[in-house]
Amino acid sequence: MTDTGNISVSARAAEKIKSLIAEGKLSENHFLRVSVKGGGCSGLSYNLDFDSELKQGDQVFENDGVKVICDLKSFLYLAGTQLDFSDGLNGKGFSFINPNASRTCGCGESFAV
Repeated sequence: MTDTGNISVSARAAEKIKSLIAEGKLSENHFLRVSVKGGGCSGLSYNLDFDSELKQGDQVFENDGVKVICDLKSFLYLAGTQLDFSDGLNGKGFSFINPNASRTCGCGESFAV
């Protein structure tokens, strides 16, 4: 169940992020920055980066030892979203489970509200 006032990270996504830190690909000072930008086939695109610097107005969420940061404008579109990770046969990588999206594209990288 997703909290509508939060951006959460699934256990699989948290495990992957922690493994990137353990492998030395990221430092423990890094956190996950999620945002939304205009574009993509559905109108809005998800953006996922690792960052080590907080900006004014950032919303900070932490669960399962993973810190997620989101700018206030993007949070309007991402409230209640869960970040997941899959490494199955149907594709490998992070995905967004966004209850605010009225439609998503086939690749899962863009959405509309």
